[in-house]
Order: sequence, then C-alpha cells, then structure tokens
Amino acid sequence: MTLKVDGGIGGDLTQAAEQAKKQEAAGYDGVWSIETGHDPFFPLALAAEHTERIQLGTGIAVAFARNPMNLATIANDLQQYSKGRFLLGLGSQIKPHIEKRFSMPWSHPAPRMRELVLAMRAIWDCWNNGSKLAFEGEFYRHTLMTPFFNPGANPYGPPKVFLAAVGELMTEVAGEVCDGMLVHGFTTERYLKEVTIPALQRGFDRAGKTRKDIEISYPAFVVTGSNDDETEKAATAVRAQIAFYGSTPAYRGVLELHGWGDLQPELNSLSKQGEWVKMGELIDDDILAAFAVIAPPDKVADAIKARFGDVVDRVSFYAPYHADAEVWSSIVEGLKTS
Repeated sequence: MTLKVDGGIGGDLTQAAEQAKKQEAAGYDGVWSIETGHDPFFPLALAAEHTERIQLGTGIAVAFARNPMNLATIANDLQQYSKGRFLLGLGSQIKPHIEKRFSMPWSHPAPRMRELVLAMRAIWDCWNNGSKLAFEGEFYRHTLMTPFFNPGANPYGPPKVFLAAVGELMTEVAGEVCDGMLVHGFTTERYLKEVTIPALQRGFDRAGKTRKDIEISYPAFVVTGSNDDETEKAATAVRAQIAFYGSTPAYRGVLELHGWGDLQPELNSLSKQGEWVKMGELIDDDILAAFAVIAPPDKVADAIKARFGDVVDRVSFYAPYHADAEVWSSIVEGLKTS
C-alpha cells in the first residue's frame, strides 16, 4: 500500500505560495494549514493559485469558532478556486478556548460536531442540487436561502470533510458523517489500533459505511538526525511537545491505555507553573518510543510503514525542530515507494 504524504503550510501570506509550490515539486500529495496565530484559509487560497496537483486542507480550522453557513461558504469557494482540491479539516478545540478565546458557546462537542457537519451538507445540497434548505437541529437551524445568497452548483461538488478526534465519541462522529479523520499527533500505535479504529467502525456501522469510505491522516512524531547530537536535540523537542499534549485532561485516555494515566495531572500542574523544561524531562524513553518514530533518516520511511502502513492512508511529519529539506524529501520518496 502506497501512503499519501502531506506537508504543511505556514500562516505567513508572503511565503504561502512558495511553500506550496516547493512541496508540490518535492512530491507531496497535500499540504495542511493550521489555525494558531493566523487564519487557516487565506494561505490555502494563495496555494491554490500557484499549484496544480497538490491537495489543500485545513488541519485544523476551529469548527465551534464559526457556524455551518460560514464554513460552508468558505469551503465552497476554496473548493471551486482550487478546482476540487480542497479538504475541510475541522476540530473542536477545548472548552476554555471556545468560551474564553472565541467567546462562543460550548456544549456536548461530539453531538454538536455531528450536527454541524450535517448542516453544512444540507447547505451544499441546497446549492448543488436545488433542494430546499430546511435543516433544523438541536444546535443549528438553517431554513433560509434566497437566490441572492445562493452561489449555485459547484462544478467540483462539495469538498471532503475531515474531522480531528482523540476521544471515542468524536471519532465515531468522524466515521459516521465525515470523509476523513485527522488523527491527533498525541496518539500511539496501540491507541490507534485498539481505540481509534474500533470507534471509527462504530460510526461506519451507524451510517452503513465501510473503511474504504474514509481516509485516515496521521501526523507521525519523528525523531531523526544525521548524527547523535542532532537526534538528541530532536528527541528533546519531541519530548516537550508530547508533554504539552499530555498535560491536557481531555487526552488522558491515551496515557491511561499504557498505564501512564497518573502522569497527566503531574504534567498539568507543571504547565500551570510554566515548568516546560521539567515537563519534557518526565517523558522517558519508553513514552517517547511509544509516541514517536525514532530512526536515522534512511530508516524513517520503513519505520513509519511498519507502524502505520496497514492502518492509515496518509501521513505527515510532526517534527517540532529544524531538519534539512533534503532529509524530508528522502523520507517522502521512501514512503511513496511500494
């Protein structure tokens, strides 16, 4: 099985087009933008203008900071402008950010996300097939669409919807109503196979779908380097990132599966004290090896395939440190070789 390999695109609009062009030339199948300090959609509009083949996705856009009509409109525009290459990747974020950063309501995230995706699909169906817009749910209600606000049918159809999930309920939603799932980087091979895949299957069963109906995208933590010093620096950076995610109560289940559940409140306490270095030091070699592929550059592709090749459809690299572009290009080539 040949994996699709994705890269990333930053929020600097002066660099977005060139970044996307380089990754397309390097053989990547897609690029994902993130929503941190910048809007995730604007860079992809520039990328669409300056590329021809590569898929363009948000990984992720914060769903609950917006509404179904807003998201449906933006996604429809990018789908048309990119000539069918846009992937709408959504995530829920966590309650404090939704309420305190975005000043938006938080309630029952999995049912709300399910309804949000179904509402978008109703809107796209109205535009593409002329159906009456009559979506009435518990969280969203869309019952008005006049010709003035109707963009008409998209020649490329609606975009695919990917959903980021860690917990079982949100993962079931991805399996039921989405076209793809964005696996969180804070996921081990064991959690993916023992928790994520069964939860997806429950979603498939509710919708009458099969595994072939969805793409699974996995951002693999990678620790690599051309010498011991580079590898150690990479490991330190990845330990810190794992510790940051591990401090989040919502992700405790991943640690508990491995018997490391007590680490979560300890990391959380240290995070509130700003003890970021100490947090990383708590990620021992066993934890690091469970979350990250650790290998020299010429062995990374084989290591990723061995862990995830029979489970996921597309991979990207979660490497919070600098490595030469040639390193990643060689890994991409290895992954795309059957």
